[in-house]
Amino acid sequence: MGGTIVEVEAYDHEDPAAHGFGNRRTERNASMFLPGGHAYVYRSYGIHWCLNFVCGVEGEASAVLIRALEPTRGLDAMRERRGLEDVRLLCSGPGRLTQALGVTREHDGLPLDRPPFELRPRPGDVEVVTGPRIGITKAVERPWRYGLAGSRFVSRPFTA
Repeated sequence: MGGTIVEVEAYDHEDPAAHGFGNRRTERNASMFLPGGHAYVYRSYGIHWCLNFVCGVEGEASAVLIRALEPTRGLDAMRERRGLEDVRLLCSGPGRLTQALGVTREHDGLPLDRPPFELRPRPGDVEVVTGPRIGITKAVERPWRYGLAGSRFVSRPFTA
């Protein structure tokens, strides 16, 4: 079950919008301080799980929120989990994505190079677009949202 990642947002320890801002470690964000290559999973607004890939050095909180993917494998299971048919809406947003993939707090801190995760490099070059992150109130001017140009699976369109 999975697909192609088409949208992400970056957060680091010097970013006032990040959970690990100022390198303040809590029980909730502890996985952000692991070495790159681990999952950081947290609940957003007490409702949705959000999946992040930790990408910094150990002890320095940095992660990339996986905002959307284009589903390519396991669509029947994703549709059942999400309760809808429209493939475009299965994983177009961080809460939708984790619900479709079955990601929960149990995945927090797991290494990304072992099951249940499997990351593969994308063949060939891609065109990436950037823009402001979504749903934050601090550091909104940072263009740290990245998406696959032309993808209809992003959570929101990128504006020029």
